[in-house]
Amino acid sequence: MLARPIIGIPMQTQNTSDAFWVMRKQYIDALRNAGAIPWIIPLLADDPETLREIFDRLDGLFLAGGADVSPARYGEAAKPYLGATDPERDAVETAFVRMSLDARLPIFAVCRGLQLLNVACGGSLHQDIRAEVPAAIKHDYFAADLHIRTACVHDIAVKAGTRIADIFGSASLSVNSMHHQAIKELAPNLTASAFAPDGIIEAVEAKASFAIGVQWHPEELAATEPAMRRLFEAFTAAATEGMGP
Repeated sequence: MLARPIIGIPMQTQNTSDAFWVMRKQYIDALRNAGAIPWIIPLLADDPETLREIFDRLDGLFLAGGADVSPARYGEAAKPYLGATDPERDAVETAFVRMSLDARLPIFAVCRGLQLLNVACGGSLHQDIRAEVPAAIKHDYFAADLHIRTACVHDIAVKAGTRIADIFGSASLSVNSMHHQAIKELAPNLTASAFAPDGIIEAVEAKASFAIGVQWHPEELAATEPAMRRLFEAFTAAATEGMGP
């Protein structure tokens, strides 16, 4: 029986009076169904030795959706339309991204994960699309507005010759969309590989290793959409390949 790759998933802070760490089950299920072993990573930002011990046992890194990335991470002050942030998660995920890139460990990032990946690599974000890109289409279809998370609400154009194009085998797709931030300045070691009709970057990938990020939520669609399932399968295959004999 082939060994299954261990995929680390940093948790997120639940913003209540008694803060605790959580992670959405759909991410776990999508990775498990693709053949991976999900490993939840605690937000021990003040314990780099323990985080390194965890990292050394991983075969891949998954960055999930969640709160806004702190603009201090890309040299900006917070603007009035910034949402809630999660500084501990920012710190832990940034550390894991940099360790993963140094070790060429595969990375798959979703929604906030794409944004964090871009910031960790030296890029920046629009703190709110509506405020900073007035001509943009609607991207913020949130469950709080009674939105169905599986609803595909706009198309994306996939750039030919990219890893994302190879995975999808298609020049366009329809995706769900639950974000109010987006990439402003693309990090120098990333390539934009898909775009919304308004030019907002919808997917990125690293130039030197398997690291991909998508701005939508494929975990909500993987059970019914083969193209979205292939994202998780390609990631798991890359992590498995890196395990060696």
